[in-house]
Amino acid sequence: MLKEAKARIGRNAILLAMFDGEEELEITRHLDYLSWRYCKGKVGSMELQKIVAAIETAAKRNHVVDGELYREMHALYHAVVEAVQGVTRGQVELGDLMRTVGLRFAVVRGTPYENAAEGEWIAVALYGTIGAPIRGLEHETVGLGINHI
Repeated sequence: MLKEAKARIGRNAILLAMFDGEEELEITRHLDYLSWRYCKGKVGSMELQKIVAAIETAAKRNHVVDGELYREMHALYHAVVEAVQGVTRGQVELGDLMRTVGLRFAVVRGTPYENAAEGEWIAVALYGTIGAPIRGLEHETVGLGINHI
């Protein structure tokens, strides 16, 4: 069974990706209280591999995942791909379709279940814009991917 609503990993990842300023400080305090690991960043590209690389690099540099452990990188990769599918509405293509994204991302790692045996999970949230590679011709988008570690 999931912990209370404030300990839902996807919810926290989405809020972290979307918030800044005082709101961001509030969510990071909450994540620290839960003893969860997290990071956030920005990426813009027409190439999916650059998006994946930016998120993986941030997660490794901020010690959200251990880059030497295959299971951790594998879990992160699948969470990223699932989040990108949400952003691209299932067509995991950008440049080939003349689309570009400007995204803020958050990676959150924690224990969202009351039963400790359920272990750690990782969530990747993406929030930003997608559209034609012409400023002003984009719209908002959001994606979320969650995987067990």
